[in-house]
Amino acid sequence: MVAPGLDLRVEPRFCGPPGFANGGFASGSLAALLGGTAEVTLRRPVPLGRALPVRRDGDHSLVVEDAGVVLAEARPAEVELAVPDRLTAEEADAAAGRLRYYDAPVFPACFACGPARAPGDGLRILPGRVDGRPLWAAPWTPDRSVAGADGQVRPEVVWAALDCPSGLAAADAAGLPDGTMILLGRMAADLAAPPGPGDRCRVVAWPVVRDGRKLTAGSALLGAGGEVLAAARTTWIIAQRSFANAGAPHPEASTTSGRGGPG
Repeated sequence: MVAPGLDLRVEPRFCGPPGFANGGFASGSLAALLGGTAEVTLRRPVPLGRALPVRRDGDHSLVVEDAGVVLAEARPAEVELAVPDRLTAEEADAAAGRLRYYDAPVFPACFACGPARAPGDGLRILPGRVDGRPLWAAPWTPDRSVAGADGQVRPEVVWAALDCPSGLAAADAAGLPDGTMILLGRMAADLAAPPGPGDRCRVVAWPVVRDGRKLTAGSALLGAGGEVLAAARTTWIIAQRSFANAGAPHPEASTTSGRGGPG
């Protein structure tokens, strides 16, 4: 049954591919309704600008639907708040933007990683590879417009910040050929201490393993002192069709340029 008073609505500002929500933001929005650390599985695109009913599936899971079609599911999960290697703010600054994807980004208006978004509107997290290490990183200073009523960055925005860097790291590390499409299939995140507006943070991501068409990756949000504020694990699927002909796979579909990248 539909959970009383629960629905999911993603405003157009928080897009990934045109017309659809950024996958991390949509996942984080559903996780916020569930409460606590969660794992979200994306099944279909989450459209922008309208309320979608959310129903309970048992005692501990939520499902969001559109006209009876399942878009996403959320359930409780555990995520390790750790990174494989620490990096300094200076290293994150140096790595930012060092990725072929940004030569011709497929989704330049993506809320999280779109370079065409104006400062203060999009997050503009543009990770690149850290010299000499299998890490991808970028700095991030949250804008006041993404703060919630408690003065901290909204949880779904932190999910968005953790999302795209993991996909970019996974695709770049896998050496995917130009034109490859990757889809965010699953994301789990734990937010230990969301930052506040103006906090100097850095996002770090790393590939974990490739298993056929599946790419797994991790990402973390670090505070000014290097402390782990939030962490995520993601599973990406290497698709076999272009976004335009994919029959609406889900909002993180992206035809890559250079070494791939999510929307």
